[in-house]
Amino acid sequence: MSMPNIDEIHVSATFSWDLPEAERLADLWSAIAPTRLGGPATGMRGEDFTPGMYLREGDVITSRGCPNHCWFCVVPKRDGPLRELPIHEGWNLRDDNILACSEQHIRAVFAMLARQRGHKVCLSGGIEAAALQYWHAQLIASVHPDRCYLAYDSPADYAPLVEAVALLRRAEMEQGRPRIVWLRCYVLIGGPNDTPEKAQQRMDAVADLGVLPYPMLYRDPASPDKARPEYQCVLRAWGGFQGRSAMMACEAAHRIIDRMKAASR
Repeated sequence: MSMPNIDEIHVSATFSWDLPEAERLADLWSAIAPTRLGGPATGMRGEDFTPGMYLREGDVITSRGCPNHCWFCVVPKRDGPLRELPIHEGWNLRDDNILACSEQHIRAVFAMLARQRGHKVCLSGGIEAAALQYWHAQLIASVHPDRCYLAYDSPADYAPLVEAVALLRRAEMEQGRPRIVWLRCYVLIGGPNDTPEKAQQRMDAVADLGVLPYPMLYRDPASPDKARPEYQCVLRAWGGFQGRSAMMACEAAHRIIDRMKAASR
């Protein structure tokens, strides 16, 4: 089979533990055409977003950077101050922190999401609970996202998480389309001073809010390939929609929605 004319090959690595394989692929492809290795794992700064380039169809990034400086996150170091980008069409929003953007930009992004007929909107980049205001919640509910992710990375995040979930449920009730497990939450586990028992307690606390927890196992940048077998019990307990936390989340969501419906009568 003859190869098509190729001017340049790009190999993009997302996670630092994927770098050895990315380097291997870049070396192999270099025999075909000039090859560039980049991506977040290399520390490369993200520039303007081009739909379909490195990410699948429908994924969209409308801003880069974040004003927060969380101890575990490399985004501020890699991408610097928040930058708003041109808005392209898409239905899976992957911005680092969309709520840190200006009101004009946020409203334009959700107007774009509202146009994505025939696609399930997903806010996989995450929503910062502490920054969420009610008008944000109303915009989010208005596009009826299939999934909307929050985060629980430290004990201080819990109170804002509770408030954010309440705002989002209230806004959803106003839309007249209450659903069960559209709210998800990234839960950081395995960080300094953490234990599997504490991690499972945080997972259960999220599930009690009627939110489906999604465990994110912390990897030390100095040894990202180090096995963490002690946390496998937490990962297994989540176990998708059949796991303990998922079942708890569904049951809690049903109770919360029933109470809200009763209160609105």
